[in-house]
Amino acid sequence: MASTTPAPYVVEDCGPNLQLFSDGTVIRFEDYNILPPPVLPPALSTVQWKDVVYDAGRGVKLPVLVYFHGGGYFIGSFEMDNFHACCLRLAHELPAVVLSADYRLAPEHRLPAAHDDAATAMSWVRDQAVASGDAADPWLAESADFGRVFVSGDSAGAGIVHHVALRLGSGQIAVDPARVAGCALLFPYFGGEERTRSEAEYPPGPFLTLPFSDQGWRLALPRGATRDHPLANPFGPESPAMDAVALPPLLVVVAQLDLLRDRDVDYAARLRAMGKQVEMVEFEGQHHGFFAVEPLGDAGSELVRVVRRFVYGNGGDAAAAAAAASK
Repeated sequence: MASTTPAPYVVEDCGPNLQLFSDGTVIRFEDYNILPPPVLPPALSTVQWKDVVYDAGRGVKLPVLVYFHGGGYFIGSFEMDNFHACCLRLAHELPAVVLSADYRLAPEHRLPAAHDDAATAMSWVRDQAVASGDAADPWLAESADFGRVFVSGDSAGAGIVHHVALRLGSGQIAVDPARVAGCALLFPYFGGEERTRSEAEYPPGPFLTLPFSDQGWRLALPRGATRDHPLANPFGPESPAMDAVALPPLLVVVAQLDLLRDRDVDYAARLRAMGKQVEMVEFEGQHHGFFAVEPLGDAGSELVRVVRRFVYGNGGDAAAAAAAASK
């Protein structure tokens, strides 16, 4: 007797990246690097880097910068040329010891899997702060100042940073004796059911459109969840209140032409209204993800300078950087 079970069909087609089928099967295509690869200048060849597994189951001390790449929670990798170039620049020009952390992707691993992986990465940093002998990574033992740990990321990676900050402030993640001195969110990928003005009126960006953003949330959120889920919307109807949460100092970088611009501005403004220490810099004429798209561009150079001022706290006015970025 012939089977009456319908053949699996595509429910989400993400172009050259992946396809999700009705039976839950995910087909990922090998060429996932959709960004134009950068040409690295000779200066960045002096930056040393290596891969370290932080969860096998899944002289002068420099600040530590833990970095989470973007990609809507369903594409991307720390191995992608563009994200790697961003981290090389940050390591070279801040300077800092940069830990570029990977995480599990949706839809095979829906949220909060990525946030849980980020918590594991932060626990690994804590363990390294007290490690000795063979358990200590030699580069970190020699160069890392665990009293100055910063957490940063772009797009979805910035969303991860928000949840790391939330877990730190609410005591769900403990990093002592390491200390998180600040978090830098670069054009964070947030969502919500009600459209903002920028979402409703801005033309599609070169690397982020509203349908692509909505598709990302359908793939990343728990099945049946809406974009008002706390994992997408920090101020959704069921999102935890942050008034009493002791967040570390935050830097929020906003791109003027980003469809998500108004969400990111509102995020910074509402946290400021709660009395949180939040610095916001808006880059005029830039689209979502501009640092990863052109890590060696002029705007990327100014972004690195903004992050440097935030990390080293040398009294520079980040608001002035927004004006400089538009010149």
